[in-house]
Amino acid sequence: MTYCVGLRLERGLVFMSDTRTNAGVDNFAKTRKMFQWGIQGERLITLMTAGNLATTQALVSMIEERVKAVGERDPSILHAPSMFQVARMVGRTLKEVIAQSAPVGQTGDAAFQATVILGGQIRGSAPTMFMVYPEGNFIEVTEETPFFQIGETKYGRPILVRAYDPDMRFEDAVKLLLVSFDSTVRSNLSVAPPFDLMVYENDSFAPLLERRIEAEDDVYQSISTGWGDALRAAFDQLPDFKL
Repeated sequence: MTYCVGLRLERGLVFMSDTRTNAGVDNFAKTRKMFQWGIQGERLITLMTAGNLATTQALVSMIEERVKAVGERDPSILHAPSMFQVARMVGRTLKEVIAQSAPVGQTGDAAFQATVILGGQIRGSAPTMFMVYPEGNFIEVTEETPFFQIGETKYGRPILVRAYDPDMRFEDAVKLLLVSFDSTVRSNLSVAPPFDLMVYENDSFAPLLERRIEAEDDVYQSISTGWGDALRAAFDQLPDFKL
């Protein structure tokens, strides 16, 4: 399993993904789930993946091939005029990979499924984010749905719903994500550090911050411990339920 989150803020976009992959409780490994393509000063595109590892690796490889040899392998996401068109390309490619992986035309809800968070900005339009489904269709972030999660979403979602604010600083957004990821790690063995982080500021067309956060990271450990202590302190302050 995996856990990835993309947040849209007034200041830009924040992406975080874990790196654990597993094929059973005794076969854990690490793999990168966040990928980027861009043209300096013109566009930056970030993609995070969850689902069947063979499917997601094939998806990324096909995108890479079309980016590196755009003259012979159009369409390329580096030529798309908008993020909407990028989402259409990624959706078609994902659907194509799933269809090729199943000799009898297995559908998106079967063993080869994968889901993608896609975000970024192309000059001339605002930064945005999409969730792309195995069937190739997708949805875009809105004011009512300002963040996307894929993978093992249920443990970290309550944190995001309660504390997310579109006006929050990047520093607070990263802190929020670390709390959400820590809650997920403590509840599910299939999600684990290190975490890959990317922060994108509006109209920069380049990462503001790229970092891999290891399990032993001082800030992460401090947030993990502090969040647990704060929860216990808040619990003690709640009124007793009268029996």
